[in-house]
Amino acid sequence: MSALVAVLLPLVLLANGLAAGVLLGTQLGGFPLMAALPLDRYVHAHAFFSTRYDPFMPICLMTTALGGVVLAVAAPTPGAWAPHLVGAALAGGTVYISLTKNVPINRWVRELDPDHLPSGFDYAGRRRVWGRWNSLRSWLTVAALVVNCAAVALAL
Repeated sequence: MSALVAVLLPLVLLANGLAAGVLLGTQLGGFPLMAALPLDRYVHAHAFFSTRYDPFMPICLMTTALGGVVLAVAAPTPGAWAPHLVGAALAGGTVYISLTKNVPINRWVRELDPDHLPSGFDYAGRRRVWGRWNSLRSWLTVAALVVNCAAVALAL
């Protein structure tokens, strides 16, 4: 095993594991709590939580995705590089969903004033949309972790 792989492999696993843990935590507790809140409390809670994971989550996800690509390039055989590439693609999918689906909603909610909410907007629909995308990115990140763990097993 090269020095690069020896350093990068545990770093990718750590970053992926931390990201998967945070996202799974939002699936199991954070979002169900926020979805049950009245609208004004939801806006307040969502705005609070949406800023707490920056820059931690983007760093973890980018480390997982980019580190997986580097590991795939550094791997000696297709059997070794394929899982790294799949893990990188899954993490990249999470980054894409985050940037194009969840982050825009997070920014929008942070701009709302819970005491002066615009009338006539489908807030429940917006919550469901955010929740569905969050669920997908959570499971993609967990799948990336499973694949990255399998890649470690193949490297041993």
